[in-house]
Amino acid sequence: MAEVSNSKLFQIDTGILKKNACVVIVRTEWNAAIVDELEAGCVRQLTEKGLLNIKIVNVPGAFEIPFAIKNYWEQSKKKERPAAFIALACVLRGDTPHFDYVCKAVTDGIVQLNMILPVPSIFGVLTVDNQQQANDRIGGKHGHKGEEAAISAMKMIAISSFQNKKKGKSHS
Repeated sequence: MAEVSNSKLFQIDTGILKKNACVVIVRTEWNAAIVDELEAGCVRQLTEKGLLNIKIVNVPGAFEIPFAIKNYWEQSKKKERPAAFIALACVLRGDTPHFDYVCKAVTDGIVQLNMILPVPSIFGVLTVDNQQQANDRIGGKHGHKGEEAAISAMKMIAISSFQNKKKGKSHS
């Protein structure tokens, strides 16, 4: 079983974090209580590490996240472009195959964004069978997935910044 205790995720040793980096959190309106907690943990980690340029975009559901990220990137001006996106959602299994379609679509969409955009899109989407599993992932026995998404974003910003310095480019 994947547990945060089996990870070095919380060891932030990727170098100096770009403090003026913009991070855009794209979050869903479905399962708001869980997603609110994911967002709170995410924002808490980012601000504790000094990242204050945080934008929040609300979308109806997880299916809409990839479009919102791509659209935000395309509509942003070059000097205001985000250094990372974080997708936050909670998809609970129901009685129909809808769960499978939504989970696959949002996962595939975020993978595609990571291949086409020059900045990372972090997967902070809970795909759970029940409410207890969701609760376990917002500060319960499986850690806090919102916090983990923020830390992943910071590490990927550091990696991206390093690689872009080597190339002489900047995306923020």
